[in-house]
This record gives sequence, structure tokens and C-alpha cells, in this order.
Amino acid sequence: MSGVRLAVISSEPLSVDQVLGAVSGPTFGGLVLFVGTVRDHDEGKSVDHLAYSSHPTAERTLREVAASVAAEFPEAALAVSHRTGDLQVGDLAVVVAAACPHRGTAFAAARRLIDDVKSTVPIWKHQRFHDGSEEWVGLP
Repeated sequence: MSGVRLAVISSEPLSVDQVLGAVSGPTFGGLVLFVGTVRDHDEGKSVDHLAYSSHPTAERTLREVAASVAAEFPEAALAVSHRTGDLQVGDLAVVVAAACPHRGTAFAAARRLIDDVKSTVPIWKHQRFHDGSEEWVGLP
């Protein structure tokens, strides 16, 4: 079974096992996992705090983005989970998986999925830096 198997936005900690389990299967020879974590710096500044917020339609948009990628890669099983709320350095922010019969397609599908999620889904990052400055990332 291919297609979108999981597409969720959650205020709870993300589970790599949940995402991997969603795309596992005996027909897939390649499985690519991308895990985005909160880093302690951005553009040369130390990050003290990070929070993700999302538009009420964000989960629907996430599912639509995943469905679009699934249409482009019909042999792929896809899963994506994105976090919202307050996160600490090292926390999981996004987990994406693509499983396909062959590794090349799995890599391409995973790359397309994370890139399209980051560029399309209305999720915004608010960062506060050690120097007292702050910024929003991803606002239209």
C-alpha cells in the first residue's frame, strides 16, 4: 500500500518510531527518514527559545502537500509529523519518511516532501536569541 499514511501536526513530542512504522512494509527496499531538530544557533546567534505556531488550516494543508507528493511518486509510502508549541534545543521539530521499492525514489520523495512542507504549510517559527533579539521565520 502506497500513498500518504500519516500527516499530522501535534503539540506533543514527535515519535520517530510512529513515522517509521507508518511507512514500513515488505515491498519497500528503500526507506528515507529526515528528522529536523531544534538547533542552538541560527545565523550566528545563540537560540534561547523557539516556538512553532500554525494556522488552523495547517494540518489540512499538510495532508494536501503530502497527497501532492504521493501523486508525483505513486510508488511511495509517505509520512510526516510536525510539532507546534514551545520546543527546547534538541527537540524534534519535524519527522518525514518516504519508503519506495528503490532508494533513489525514496530519497527524491523524502526531499520533495520536506521541501514542500517547509515552503507551503502555514507553520511559523518564533525564535528568541541570547542577545535579547527575536525573529519570526516563515511568515508570508
